Amino acid sequence: FGEALAQDANSTLVIAAPATPQGLDIEFDVSLGSIDSLGALYEYMLGYEKMEDPNAPGVLREDTGVHTDKPNNLALRGRLAESWEVAPDGRKATFKLREGVVSNWGNKFTSKDVKWTWDRKFNLKGQGLFQTAVLGLKTPDQIKVEGDYAISFNLDQPNPLLLKQQCNLANPIYDATKCAEVGGKDDPWAVNFLKNDSAGFGPYRLAQLVRGQQAVFEARDDYWDEKPFMKRVIMREVPQSSSRFSLLQGGAVDIAQFLQPRELEALKKQPNAAVDAVNASYMIWLELNAKIAPFDNVDVRRAINLAIPRDEIIRTIYYGYADEQKAPMPYIYPMADESFFSYAYDLAKAKALLDKAGAKNLATSLSYNAGDPTQEPIALLIQTALKQIGIELTLEKLPAGVFYENVTKRAKPMIFYLDSPWTPDPGYSTYLYFNSESYVNYSNYDNKTVDQMIKDGLATLDDNVRKEKYTEVQKTLMDEAPWGFIAYPKYTLARKAGLKGFTYYTSNNLRFQDFTRG
Repeated sequence: FGEALAQDANSTLVIAAPATPQGLDIEFDVSLGSIDSLGALYEYMLGYEKMEDPNAPGVLREDTGVHTDKPNNLALRGRLAESWEVAPDGRKATFKLREGVVSNWGNKFTSKDVKWTWDRKFNLKGQGLFQTAVLGLKTPDQIKVEGDYAISFNLDQPNPLLLKQQCNLANPIYDATKCAEVGGKDDPWAVNFLKNDSAGFGPYRLAQLVRGQQAVFEARDDYWDEKPFMKRVIMREVPQSSSRFSLLQGGAVDIAQFLQPRELEALKKQPNAAVDAVNASYMIWLELNAKIAPFDNVDVRRAINLAIPRDEIIRTIYYGYADEQKAPMPYIYPMADESFFSYAYDLAKAKALLDKAGAKNLATSLSYNAGDPTQEPIALLIQTALKQIGIELTLEKLPAGVFYENVTKRAKPMIFYLDSPWTPDPGYSTYLYFNSESYVNYSNYDNKTVDQMIKDGLATLDDNVRKEKYTEVQKTLMDEAPWGFIAYPKYTLARKAGLKGFTYYTSNNLRFQDFTRG
């Protein structure tokens, strides 16, 4: 009996998380607990091949680079799609689907599940609308069932994201049979069901969700691919980072998520704990609202950038767990170009720009998220620097919920933002944040030439043309400074020393099926 218990403990993964999932439906919920649950409960059409992380021994990451020797220049592997073919003109992709796959409810996977999943995006108009828009899909009819195990996506023009979006965490495939059964006529897209449970083809099923306390996941014996080492995963809600730190230090949990940089430093000295830190898709920046004075003046925006003490921020607040942000997209993404960065800390130069702009005795405010412990100390350093160039900065501390509401309203002159574009692509990233029509262009940046170049780069499969377009886009963005560029925080994992298998994804989430014990 004791042996069985020890075996159970060995194959149980315990995670101290800031919060349990609020909802499990990606259409409406992207909170931290939710995104960590998605990759366990659901399966995707495609995935990237894995490679060793060049900077973090023992860590794997997705191979998202441009590979001219591979089909479509990408290192992809089939998941629910066994094989795929993109038409020479790039306007059609046909997927041959894997047979013999069943959901966590025992229903057989067919093309109707893929069709239903994408129809749902068009009908619910949640975040799925961005997924359809970025692919140039205008109607559900463009996704055609070509038989029980074949489906095609048909576009008006070529789109380089057609395959990449099949890997995006926001595009899990649902069990349409189960969803129809539970939703009935009243809830045809199973919104109520999928908020609290799962209907998918992933390696785990949800065993329990008690919001505010814990979520429990159980590995499925009938999963189509390799069975996970961790048979049971317990995600415990521990809101205080210091408590998560203590639980890991005492050996009560396997993983303590989202610890403070100084706590990570302390853990590195513990023989029973380990810290992995990898270059990630995270960026933290200031939205400089181009529609509100004084940030409607490009020289003021440039001056702010020259007055951000990045080196000090990274040294004293991140303890080195971040790099300077020198491009308007994640530095790990293909075609990212840091060569246009010209904002090394220089207060004299910043002051000269303010004089040129005729900006005397400026006063403005910087809003920050009380829920992110790094933002207040960064704000204080920026406040001190701006005072030296004659800008009176008031700091506004906003509770987490109100903070995000304020970001989306775009009514603050200057507000922090931490985010990551999940698809490792320069077109996806720039379309998301800088296209004048995008709903996450929170800095109100509006440049029709940039809009056109972003769109041109999303309408060709030729990587040379794309590189040319996105190099020009980055050059313009760095010059016009819609953001106050701060840092690329690293993705960090604090874990028990014997826990192995950590894999980094550009969606910054864990997949429980990756973990084993060494």
